[in-house]
Amino acid sequence: MAKRRPGMGSRQLRANLIGWCFILPSLLAFLLFMFLPILLGFWYSLTDYTGLSKDYQFIGFANYAKMFHDRYFKVSIKNNCIYAIWYSVLTMLTSLALASLLNRLMRFRKFFRIAFFLPYISSMVSVAVIWKMVFNPQGGPLNSFLVQLGVSNPPQWLASTTWALYAIIIVSVWKNAGYYMMIFLAGLQNVPDSLYEAAALDGANRRQQYFKITLPLISPTVFLNMILITISSFQVFDLVSVMTDGGPGMSTNVLAYRIYYEGFKQMHMGYASSIAYFLFAIILLITLVQFAVQKYWVNYD
Repeated sequence: MAKRRPGMGSRQLRANLIGWCFILPSLLAFLLFMFLPILLGFWYSLTDYTGLSKDYQFIGFANYAKMFHDRYFKVSIKNNCIYAIWYSVLTMLTSLALASLLNRLMRFRKFFRIAFFLPYISSMVSVAVIWKMVFNPQGGPLNSFLVQLGVSNPPQWLASTTWALYAIIIVSVWKNAGYYMMIFLAGLQNVPDSLYEAAALDGANRRQQYFKITLPLISPTVFLNMILITISSFQVFDLVSVMTDGGPGMSTNVLAYRIYYEGFKQMHMGYASSIAYFLFAIILLITLVQFAVQKYWVNYD
């Protein structure tokens, strides 16, 4: 049996202490600003806390039971599901299409890459204000353009209970597609050209190469973007707050905005916390399902 050299244990201990010293600031920040608020939020969800007084009562799961009898909460779920489906599908298709075009584009590739990515790094409030003017039903540039095309009764957009949510979706896709395009572009550029050359020699056309080679090889990238887009689709708040304030009526009232409304406008902090944990449960469940089924279509070879 090999003997332990003198001083080896002290050197290992010193190395461990140095490592802990490096991660300690980040660990303390995480515990103080992330983990502790998460625990406090769950505790408040079990109380009638208002945020204004320290006198509050423990009410158990009454807030969670209240959610399923609250018609405004049910409308928020419906709106968020509509938003999530349309936003996820359109963002995936748009970003993949842009990445595929840029991957084949030889000239001005850097220019278009920057141009498509710029909306993502733009201020959300600035974007919302500008698009609010674009969607103005009375003299806005979009409706003026539609009238010139011959549309006699263009949509009222943000003033319409039918179109307001879809206007938010359009702006969300426009703003965020460039970010996911960059991720797709990175995946596309890792596909070896030799595979396309071999497929072309075998008589495969561009369409066959795309669906038989490109998509299977970038399936991990597709899966990553699917996870990120799905999570972000349930976190939309800024655009709704600035462009519609949850209206007209309840047409754009989504879960994140409902949390803000109940917590900071109605001062129902306990109830708002319960909605926040319900939202967390939805995102967690969808993410777990996506991870469970990815083994059937994601190719890591």
